[in-house]
Amino acid sequence: MSEPRSEQLLQVNAVTKTFGGLHAVFQVSFHIAPGEIIGLIGPNGAGKTTLFNVISGFYAPSKGHIHFKGQDISGKPPYKLAVLGIGRTFQVVKPFAGLTVLENVIIASFAKHPKRRQAEQHAWRILETTGLADRANAQASSLTLAGRKRLEVSKALALEPTLLLLDEVVAGLNPTEADKTIELILSLRSQGITILIVEHIMRVIMNISDRVVVLNFGQKIAEGIPRDVAKDSGVIQAYLGEAPQ
Repeated sequence: MSEPRSEQLLQVNAVTKTFGGLHAVFQVSFHIAPGEIIGLIGPNGAGKTTLFNVISGFYAPSKGHIHFKGQDISGKPPYKLAVLGIGRTFQVVKPFAGLTVLENVIIASFAKHPKRRQAEQHAWRILETTGLADRANAQASSLTLAGRKRLEVSKALALEPTLLLLDEVVAGLNPTEADKTIELILSLRSQGITILIVEHIMRVIMNISDRVVVLNFGQKIAEGIPRDVAKDSGVIQAYLGEAPQ
């Protein structure tokens, strides 16, 4: 197995994840350089969420290795990866509904800022970044879907990640909300945060990604810049079920 290249922030090396003999992910390899936005796409059941869970430590890989900042993090639990600089959102947003928006982010902020005053100051800065400062004292349960997704991003940002994994943060939003979320993602990149994003809305992936990785039946079938991936016959067949004419 080749060693990860030092200039890469994240290196996924021949990762396989097996459940009861079924390969949910099979020998997938790709890298992410600092400052990149990488889109991870594929049809339903392609293995995207499983791979996300392996990278973020919720599953250990059955085979293969993952390196982050040159360190082998394969199988390390999520709380250790959070300390190293990997944050993630979840497709199903579940805020602490009985707490305020600010309190939700304060709880996440304690991971890096153990004193209450520092955690609260940090949480305010995050909410200003994500556009939720005006809702800081509202109950989290009162937020719209767009607001809850921004709160999910806020909690992940409270961990001060170097690498942020975004799991369908645009899905379900109207076009205006989607555009605002795209602006937020691009602004995070401008602040030095590297991003791996899973999303089904192709205009989002194609507009913001530097490169796109495509999975189908657990295997990588394409990787490249968005316009090339969009014309790839294997990708078209995976999505449409037929080869282009």
